[in-house]
Formats: sequence, C-alpha cells, structure tokens
Amino acid sequence: MNGSPAVPPPGAGPDAPLAEALRTEQAHLTGLYAQLDAARERTRRTLAAAGREAGPGGTHQARLERELHAAEAARRAARLEAVERGLCFGRLDHRDGTVRHIGRTGLTDELSGTYEPVLIDWRAPAARPFYTATPADPGDLVRRRHLRTSGRTLTGLDDEALDLAGLDEGGRRGLVGEAALLAALDRERTGRMATVVATIQTEQDRVIRAPLPGALVVQGGPGTGKTVTALHRAAYLLYTHRAVLERRGVLVVGPNPAFLRYIDQVLPALGESEVVLCTVGELFPGVRTAVEDGPDAAVVKGGPWMADVVRRAVEAHQLLPAGDLRLGDHLWLPHRVCAEARQAARGLRLPHNRARGFFLRTLLDALSVAQALSIGRPYDEEEARYAPRELWAQPGVRAALDALWPVLTPGRLIDRLLSDPALLATAAPELSPAERSAVLRPAGTPWTTGDVPLLDEAAELLGEDGAAVRARARAAARVLDEELAYAEGVLTVTGQREDATLDAGLLAGRFRDTGPERTTAERAAADRAWAYGHVVVDEAQELSAMAWRTVLRRVPARSLTIVGDLAQTGSPAGARASWAEVLDRELAGRWREERLTVNYRTPAAIMAPAAAVVRAHLPGRQPPRAVRDTPGRPHAVPVADGDYAAALAALPAGPGTLGVIAPDALAAALGALTVREAKGLEYDEVVLLDPAALLAQGPADLYVALTRATRRLTLLHHTPLPPALAAALAVRGGSGPAGPPGDPAGGPTDAR
Repeated sequence: MNGSPAVPPPGAGPDAPLAEALRTEQAHLTGLYAQLDAARERTRRTLAAAGREAGPGGTHQARLERELHAAEAARRAARLEAVERGLCFGRLDHRDGTVRHIGRTGLTDELSGTYEPVLIDWRAPAARPFYTATPADPGDLVRRRHLRTSGRTLTGLDDEALDLAGLDEGGRRGLVGEAALLAALDRERTGRMATVVATIQTEQDRVIRAPLPGALVVQGGPGTGKTVTALHRAAYLLYTHRAVLERRGVLVVGPNPAFLRYIDQVLPALGESEVVLCTVGELFPGVRTAVEDGPDAAVVKGGPWMADVVRRAVEAHQLLPAGDLRLGDHLWLPHRVCAEARQAARGLRLPHNRARGFFLRTLLDALSVAQALSIGRPYDEEEARYAPRELWAQPGVRAALDALWPVLTPGRLIDRLLSDPALLATAAPELSPAERSAVLRPAGTPWTTGDVPLLDEAAELLGEDGAAVRARARAAARVLDEELAYAEGVLTVTGQREDATLDAGLLAGRFRDTGPERTTAERAAADRAWAYGHVVVDEAQELSAMAWRTVLRRVPARSLTIVGDLAQTGSPAGARASWAEVLDRELAGRWREERLTVNYRTPAAIMAPAAAVVRAHLPGRQPPRAVRDTPGRPHAVPVADGDYAAALAALPAGPGTLGVIAPDALAAALGALTVREAKGLEYDEVVLLDPAALLAQGPADLYVALTRATRRLTLLHHTPLPPALAAALAVRGGSGPAGPPGDPAGGPTDAR
C-alpha cells in the first residue's frame, strides 16, 4: 500500500522536470497517507476506549458525553475510510512561495506534533482558488497542479501556469503536463461516474458553493456537468453545514435506477454517507416501481388538479345515510345530526383518519342520548361515560358507523379511485371522459411511478388512525412496564438497588434489543414524514406537478438543488415552457437560476448535429458550447431491410463503453436502452437506431440520444433521417460507412 512509483532517474533530458516533479509529489503523497493512517489509528483507539467505557456507570451527563464522543468517532472513522482513493488531487503555488495541497479531506501534521495543515479539504475556503482562478484572474496564484493517482501511487500530473510573470526561471522550466480538464475527458469511461473534484470549473464552482437557503435551479445542456456539480454541492453543503445536515440528511432524487447505480459511489468517495438516493418511484415507503404510465395517463396523473381529485376521493368516503340512521327499533339518529357531525369533523381540518375519532364520538354520544330518551331514562354523567363505549361494542352499531367514515389507507384509496368509474367521476368532474378513461385500470394493478405521488398525497390527507396509534402506544407501554419490572428484579437480586448511579429505567434501556443502530440515511428512507435538510433533484425537468408536491414535502425548509435541462424534457407531464411553470406553484419567490453553458463531454463533431436538431425542433432552447473534439465524425449507416439486429451484429468492435439506444417500440426486442433509461448516462460510443422514430417520440428524445456519446456516434436507419440531422451530417462529412464502433454484445448492461 505504501510503495513508491517507478519513476525515471534524474537527468538533463526533456523528461527531467517531469521526473523530478513526480518524485517530489510522490514523497508528499506518501507522507499524506502516513498522516491518514495515523488519524485512522487514533480514531480506532478512541472507538475502542469508548467500547471499554460503555456501560451504566457514572452520572447521566457522563454517560451521554461518552455516547456522543463515540458516535462522533464512528462518523470520523467512516469519513477517513471513504477518502482512501484519490486522497490528494491538487496543489496550489502562491506568489509568496506558499504551497497548499488539495484533497478529499483535511489533514494536519499529527506525526511531528506541529498539527500544521498538510492537506486542505476541497470544500474549505482556502481551496476555492483551485476551481476559480484563471490566467485572466489568477489572484495570488502562479501555478495550479493536478495530480493523478492509482491507489497510493502517483501516476501523472498536469500543470497550469496561471501567472507566468510570477514564476521565476526555475518555475517556468518546472511546468509539466497538459490541461487537466481535457485530459480527464479524453480518458475512457468506466461505466461509473468519476468524482471529478479536480476538474470543476468556475461556473460549476459558483453553483457548488451557493448558499444553503432556498432553491437553486441549475439549467444546463448535455455534458455541462450538471449532475457531478450537484453531487459535489451536496458534499460541500454537508461539510459546511454539518451540524444541520448530518442530523437531517440529504435526499438525491434521480431519473431511473440505472442512473442511481451510476452515481452511487460519488458522495461516499467524497467522504459523505448521510445521503438517500432514490427515484420518484421509490419516494413512498413500501413501494418500489419503475413502471411508467402511457403518455395520456401520465399527463392526467401528473397534473396539479390531481391534488383536488384525491381530496374529493377522500371526502367521497365520508358518507351520510340516505335518511335517518336507524340501528334498531328504539335506536336511531336523525339525518340532520349525522350531517352536523360530518360538518364539524371536516371543520377540524384534521386528516381523515384522525378526524374519524371525533365524528364517531359525536354520533355515539348522540346515540347514547337517543337511547336513554327512548326508554324514558334520564341521561346522567355516568351514562355519558360508559354508554358510548357499550354502543361501540355492538357489532351492528360499529358496522353502521364504520360505513359512514371508514378507516382508509393510501393504497386502498388510490386503487379504488383508479379502478372505480363512479368514484373517479365523482372525484374528478373537471376531467373529460377520455381523460378518466386514460387512468382507469383493473383493481389490484401494480403501481406505476405516476401512482406514487397520488399515494403520497393520499397519505397526507388520510393520516394515521388515532385508535391504531393509541393501541401501539399502549402496547409499547406494556412492554416498557415489563422491562422495568425485570430490571428492578435484577437490581434487587444483584444487590445494586441502593447504587445511586443505577436505576431500573437506565438498566432496561441498556439491555433493550432494538436491533442494529441505523444511520440517519436509513432512518430517513423508512420514514415518509422525514424532513430532509437538503434535496437534490436531477433531471428535474421530468417531474410532474404532483411529483413536485411529493418532493417538496420532504424538505419543509425548501432548500433544494434542482438540476435539469428544459430542452431534454421527455415526460409528457414534465416542464415544457419554463422552470417557473412548475416551480412557482410551490416556490414562488424562493428559487433562483444558474446556467452551465460549456459542454465538456460531447465532442463538437457530435454536438453539431444535436444542435441542429435543437434549432429545428426546439425553438428558444440554447444548446451548450462544446469545447473538445475527437478525430472521428458521426456516421449514418442505412439498414435497407430494417434488420437492426443483424446490422448491430455486423458492426466491428471498438474500445470503451457502448450504449445502444433505440425507440421504445424496438428497445426491448433488441436488448437496447430506451431514451428514458439512457438519460443522465454517458458512453464512449453510442449506436443510435432509427433517428426518425426517436424524433417522432419527441424532439427531446432525439436530442438526448444524440448527446450520450463521448467519442463515437453511429446512426443506423431504415427510414430517411430527419432533414435537420441529415443536413448537419452532410456538412460535417458524417455520411457513409461506419467507423469502428464498439461491440454491441457488450450492450447497455455493461455500459451502465
């Protein structure tokens, strides 16, 4: 683990500056890992000592302090383990001769006892010039150095001269390497997003370090680094506002499960673990679905009107009898009393299941009075205490009142709403018959992603049944009483009853088996009502109005990073005209927008036909500016008989990752990705099938598909190419035989 790299011996040749720089930086890197190991060992000793000291002894304050100390040590140990890979990635040389190394965490010189900083955390203010300094505005920097490592070995470095006038002759001769950003982009993809802390540019840094409060919209086209910028912003906020966010956690909402697998190591690699990653289809505990609705159903279910539809569906279960409520020869309630009870219960503005208790008690009290009067008996205080309970114990009474205001669950309500034409017509009078027909399906149909916001809306309107909550509380109290009684017996038998440092409650708590301790992220993921400290929404243009309501319930403080591109909206229920269209309903005056304008990923040769599609079919949208290129050009290959399987098999293999993207109607049969599945991902090569059919799905779908490639793009088609695309390829010289694409057998599964 601590071995040195094989570097050339010193000499006078052109490689001498590089060899010397490699030796110097490797020596420093080896020292940093020694400091990291020392910090880990010290943390392990702290944890071991906390384990030895654990127990019921001492004052309550002392015990609490020990537990807090141990918990903090455990968190620090996890952070130190997470930064093993890529510990140090940069260096800043200041005009006054000061040198600072930048890395994934901060370290001080513990081994010498000076505790001087030897590594600056990338999120610290002192590290910011690493991302913001430019030759036009270098500040007090003369050089920025980017370090590349494998394990604990330095494998390469690149220098940027920020102020040549500030470098002496030796400093000029010592400059080595190439521009770090383009070098990083030219390396092949591995199928998992890298943590490109070392290549974050100025406009991205402005986003990362934006203040915590409010909602920040990051609008950027393909390849502008929206996702990696948002994830680094989450890590930066966790670092800067740890006291707030570590307790509440951060939620990252992504477009699909493949995307979440793609990014799932980014934040842990930055030393952050208090993060929950999920899709919209996983936002409701107990439901995990990636099944999409058809376009018509998606528009209906995702519209803001569905909040009123669900509310009316709840109210439709708060019934009145057709006339007077008769429960026997001498037991009945006038219709007016039932109506007044319902009105009063609704007036409480409580969730349905909580208001049910008030409604039932009101009717039971009225029944008790009616019962007493029917037999000529005075209704006294004793009668008022016991008569309602006795009436509720009668099966006939309970069944009749249950039918008027039943206990509802979100699943039961939404399933009935979407399968019962009469209920849907009552709850959704604003929908046309065709719109209602689009969402009706058989009872018990598996949930779709469009159902999840409806389930969440229903849960908000229904609440928990008060009787069930009280029953759980009584059961928990009984268990606690049993534990306390057992603990009292233990103290008596062991002769520790008089020990002032012990009591039965403490002893019972110490030995209570509550299972393994859960992290903030684990507790948050299981709790629908959890209030996160910050939420990141990626591919946010795809969210419907109802999905936004679901997301915003998770962050009452309205602290969000919203990442997306309106030109890539594929969902029929997503944002179309502007961000204000979807955000002003819930966040009016509380959001601001930043734009990322530089495409670092997509070569200019591939971006040109993609931009032509935008100009022709998405007026008003501005594609980002590509800053890199590759020798190859996109190729369009006719498939005369439409046999795409054979055409794919005939393509020669090439290096790197491969994504095959097809229209929805072809994807499953060919084992290819749909556009929705490919969204947010990138590949060294993309083979795109039937561009005209993708355009027919929507201009955004074709635009997304064209911009997934980082090196090579091949288009297979059996129908004519869209005119704008054909013209752009002709101008760029991209028609004709295919270049050396990747092996389709590797397929989208490997590429992910």
